[in-house]
Amino acid sequence: MGELGEEKKYRILIVEDDFENQKFLKMFLSRIFQTDVCDSEDTFYNKIEEGNYDIILMDISLKGNKDGLQLIEEIRKDPKRKNIPIVVLTAHAFQKDRENAYAAGADEFLTKPVMNNLLLKTLKETFKEKTGIEIK
Repeated sequence: MGELGEEKKYRILIVEDDFENQKFLKMFLSRIFQTDVCDSEDTFYNKIEEGNYDIILMDISLKGNKDGLQLIEEIRKDPKRKNIPIVVLTAHAFQKDRENAYAAGADEFLTKPVMNNLLLKTLKETFKEKTGIEIK
């Protein structure tokens, strides 16, 4: 346990292929979460096997053969990880993209560019809805 009054930092996996977006998201979200970043299916599998993540921020477009939707479907089929909250953050802004993300198992869908406060609010609300735990 940390100092009295210190909040636990929950672990977030940021799945994002753009390096500038990775840097920003890691910096921005590290105030609230313990952050890890990956950019492709290969690095995703390594990270997901290594860590117990509390929430995932997933882009749809990734390096490699699989996209974020396919990775979400795999997470939802994995008994150990199927209940992890997943928020999609993508430049794919069409209604069909939104529908496909929800069909794959995403809990929330945001499009880039996103306002920082909306991103944080969505992550916190999605986490609370799935776990019952409120992040301050």
